[in-house]
Amino acid sequence: MIHTRNSFAVQSQTGFYFEMEDEMMSMSYPVLPGAEAFFLERGSVGILLCHGFNATPQSVRAVGERFAEHGFSVYAPRLHGHGTDVRDFETATAEDWKQSVREGFAQLSRQCESIFIVGQSMGATLALALAAEGLPVAGIITINAALSVPAYEALSFTDCPVYLPESPPDIKQTAFEIIYDVVPAVSASELLRLIRETIPTLPAIQIPALILYSAEDHVVPPTCSDYLHRTIGSTDKRSYCLLDSYHVATLDHDQETIIRETAYFVEQYSQLTRTG
Repeated sequence: MIHTRNSFAVQSQTGFYFEMEDEMMSMSYPVLPGAEAFFLERGSVGILLCHGFNATPQSVRAVGERFAEHGFSVYAPRLHGHGTDVRDFETATAEDWKQSVREGFAQLSRQCESIFIVGQSMGATLALALAAEGLPVAGIITINAALSVPAYEALSFTDCPVYLPESPPDIKQTAFEIIYDVVPAVSASELLRLIRETIPTLPAIQIPALILYSAEDHVVPPTCSDYLHRTIGSTDKRSYCLLDSYHVATLDHDQETIIRETAYFVEQYSQLTRTG
């Protein structure tokens, strides 16, 4: 299989656009328009922004742009196999997704003195897994962290279809999200494996944590975030309930709340980690 790098335009502090290589390598399938990774270069405090399962950076683009308005440098990697072709997705593993985030951290660390990681759904699971492994982030913000996905857990992967139909995005307001129409069963199985391997590591996470969750979520039970708050090893931790959003909260009514609470959290804890 031929692997190619994809370049994309990003805006620098000066307001000009320049080309940089997408850190994610895909198969020969091109990246879907709008699904590209993005880098918004601003200050020395960075936010590594991780999208969810079967999503793309498009789902977190709006909040990323608002974080940049607060003066944070923002990098949103495109997780391996996402935003290209479902056959690309089918070959991706949980370790590939972790590596996408690691490469995003490396990209952002060239610009920033301290980095906070924000993850939505599986993006939050990846953020937790890597924080437990020792990725040197200053703090973690989870949005509807996927520590259980009942729809997939109910499947018997020995006799289920190769491709599972994907439901419409779980968003309360009218909004568009780039997703595949079907999900490979092996990809759903990889997500569950990632969850199983991450849960026992939660007590090892000692960095400050902000846990955002929707009161009504039809993909990930809100109890996942309750469990996360009880189990994570962080001494500085708090939860905030989003009252007017479903699962994909970064595209929903509580978008402004996510921006406000995250910006406050990052500003608060970045004061303790800055070296300059």
